[in-house]
Amino acid sequence: MALFEPKTVDLTVLKSTPKTIVITGGSSGIGLATAQLLSTLNPSHNLVLIDLNPPPSTFKHDPSHLVVHTCNIISWASQRAGFEAAYTRFGRIDCVFVNAGIAEHGEQFFTDELDGDGKLKEPDRRVLNIDMDAASDTTKLAIHYLRKNEEGGEIVLTASLAGYLASAGAPLYSAAKHGVVGLMRALKQECAKLDISVSVIAPAITVTPILTDNNKRLGASPEVYAKEMAAKGVPINQPEDIALAVCWLLNERSKANGAGLLIQGGKVVDLERGLAKSREQWMSKEMLALFRGGRSAPLFDRLGAETKAKI
Repeated sequence: MALFEPKTVDLTVLKSTPKTIVITGGSSGIGLATAQLLSTLNPSHNLVLIDLNPPPSTFKHDPSHLVVHTCNIISWASQRAGFEAAYTRFGRIDCVFVNAGIAEHGEQFFTDELDGDGKLKEPDRRVLNIDMDAASDTTKLAIHYLRKNEEGGEIVLTASLAGYLASAGAPLYSAAKHGVVGLMRALKQECAKLDISVSVIAPAITVTPILTDNNKRLGASPEVYAKEMAAKGVPINQPEDIALAVCWLLNERSKANGAGLLIQGGKVVDLERGLAKSREQWMSKEMLALFRGGRSAPLFDRLGAETKAKI
């Protein structure tokens, strides 16, 4: 598949049409960069930032077009309240960027700790709770509100390069991000029936706070760490690179359904399209034929025509 570099000049829909856009993790890193880009593209966008903390004072957007909802993203009731506040304030939700997440937290598999009874301590599951469970909750809320629109809407989820090529030293983060990719793949057909586009971004190393969070051994700021990695030949993204990819997906609307954009060094490729075209190579011709022969079987409850009705 060919690499491409999204350009702001191509974001004609986002420039011309005000939308209500929910961003989880919108107060820092990629989420904040996306909010800033959207604000620049069209100051009339209604932006809804859901995060543990409010955005920095440097973020400027017309207060009449802004909702900031602070909460712990793992709380269903708190997330739901953020969407309710957005819908009450603006009357609709058009796009949702499912972005909130954390990095690998500690070492859960090869370091044994004991609890108060001297038994093996229960693992810390916060990475899965935030990066997978909360992302799934946000996606549920997104579908609930987007299907109220006659024209549907767009969902973009933040996965990672680690969601395609697992990252040694970050097993739970990698598992969660693989889960995000799987969630998109499993939802894309049904979402298309509702005129909802669902896609993922898969950034490689990006200069955000998550880069060095929970890893005190690095002993450096994200900027310093990224510079050291770049000197060793590692491609580095800036948050603005990822924000541009997110906005490109939102701008593409239904054409972005099922996309999985890998971003490295500011360059982009759609991994999902490439994987689909190469199935015979990695499945084998015989296995692919067997799969295709049985995929029309009614193995699961699927959405019928009646689900087009909005709620």
